Amino acid sequence: MSTSETQQSRRPRRTGQPIPVVVLAGFLGSGKTTLLNHLLAHRGGTRIGVVVNDFGSIEIDAMSVAGQVGDSMVSLGGGCLCCAVDGSELDAYLAKLADPAHRIDVIVIEASGLAEPQEMIRMLVAGENPDVRYGGMVEVVDAAEFDATRRRHPETDRHLAVADLVVLNKTDRVDAAERARIESVIGGLCPGIPLVAADHGRIDPELLFDRRPWTETRGQLSFEDLLGRAAEEDGDHGDHAGHAHTHYETTEFVTDDALSPRRFIDFLDARPAGLYRIKGFVYFGVPGHEEKYEVHAVGRFLRFAPLPWARAEPRRTQLVLIGSGTDGPALLSGLEACRESAPQDAPARSMWGVLRYVRQDAADPTG
Repeated sequence: MSTSETQQSRRPRRTGQPIPVVVLAGFLGSGKTTLLNHLLAHRGGTRIGVVVNDFGSIEIDAMSVAGQVGDSMVSLGGGCLCCAVDGSELDAYLAKLADPAHRIDVIVIEASGLAEPQEMIRMLVAGENPDVRYGGMVEVVDAAEFDATRRRHPETDRHLAVADLVVLNKTDRVDAAERARIESVIGGLCPGIPLVAADHGRIDPELLFDRRPWTETRGQLSFEDLLGRAAEEDGDHGDHAGHAHTHYETTEFVTDDALSPRRFIDFLDARPAGLYRIKGFVYFGVPGHEEKYEVHAVGRFLRFAPLPWARAEPRRTQLVLIGSGTDGPALLSGLEACRESAPQDAPARSMWGVLRYVRQDAADPTG
């Protein structure tokens, strides 16, 4: 047994859901680090584990706060953990971050500018660590250098094709016509993949993960406070986070009726490109599948996880949909059409579409 396997076997097993691992990819200069720091500075109380691939080639404000960490793992006041890691060490570092003692909510991997994101995705999807799960791949694109990047790196098109969400960054450096042209090219390279426009990496963290309420600092400036202060010194006075929120619309759907799994999958398959995030719980009520199903979508990435109902918890569906330029009434109408009045009569095979997106080791919520 390897050292990492020995360490993993000695860890206490996480009792909650596996930690989502979001891959942040893009070529050097695209703005991945700026976007990551924005997420860290506006994360609320969410505890973020950060894995930085090819640390030596970049500078990260978060690590500047903590001091030079080399290849070690450090604990920061606000609860973030940062690792500088070689690709071959990825499993071992994810295992460390997933230790329940750290209470990490989400892990973000900032991939090297020259990394092959599909290889990272393959490793995460094929991984056997039950405490982490793949949470989607975000490709960051530099709008101002889009054509030059494609010339220097022909693999750009391949990277875009495997993305779940594309962030077109530095849109403040191109005019409206050029931005529209680039968006059209990206749309042709990866049809149906949602695209978010941003400047200085400012996207709403809720597009990638849930932000928990911020509680208190621990007698000193927290990591979030330090990043917020650094942002203010750089001229980002916090109100930009509010500006980011104004670009997105939130649609909420709640019903005590069961949903038809087939019609709901059809709804998800046809979701518009501007719908960036879906989260919540779904009640299908199909015999043999009466548990509640957590649903999590980032861009085109989709995952379901069966969970037991709490004692006396009402059987209902609760969904939050976050997007830009979406038609809220049309989304609600589509979800209303998914209601199922007699779920007990639905055949077990009607769940096949949902079960395709359930991790095998999560199929039994009592296991």
